[in-house]
Amino acid sequence: MSVISLRRTSSIAAAACLGLVATSPSFAATVTGQVDATITLTSACEVNGSNGTTGVEFGTIDFGSQTTLFSQADGELVGGAQSGISIQCSPGQDATLTFLAGINDADAGAYTRAMAGNGQFVPYNLYSDSGRQTVLDNGDELTVVADGSAQTIPVYARAFGNDGLAAGTYSDTVQVSLEF
Repeated sequence: MSVISLRRTSSIAAAACLGLVATSPSFAATVTGQVDATITLTSACEVNGSNGTTGVEFGTIDFGSQTTLFSQADGELVGGAQSGISIQCSPGQDATLTFLAGINDADAGAYTRAMAGNGQFVPYNLYSDSGRQTVLDNGDELTVVADGSAQTIPVYARAFGNDGLAAGTYSDTVQVSLEF
């Protein structure tokens, strides 16, 4: 085989390959349409960043360390990493925060609540104002006006000393509900 014939065969082979590419099938029709997406949102509220509905931690009040002879000690509810309870609800979904009974309320005497320890009780009250003038009794409600941003609800407290208290740790648990 001569060089001319080899070149001619290579050219024909190359043209055949190009012809295969050039003769790929063309589309006869085009189908168009759409994809639908949907989501259903329901109103919600979060307490201190938690959106659960049971066992939510509304916060802690720590009166610190006092002597057994103290007359009164002030505290403030801390929820998460901040003072007060942080509540964030869907815009327009106002909520009602209700303070319910504590474990030792029956032993609070002239006060609303009591912390128990060593078979004794330290009475205390919760307040809605920093001056500790407006007591939050069992069943008292605070309204949370929801605009979609986190609202901080401050809660203050004052414990009252009694004669004859023994040294030790005293505690109470108050139930709280948020309805929206």
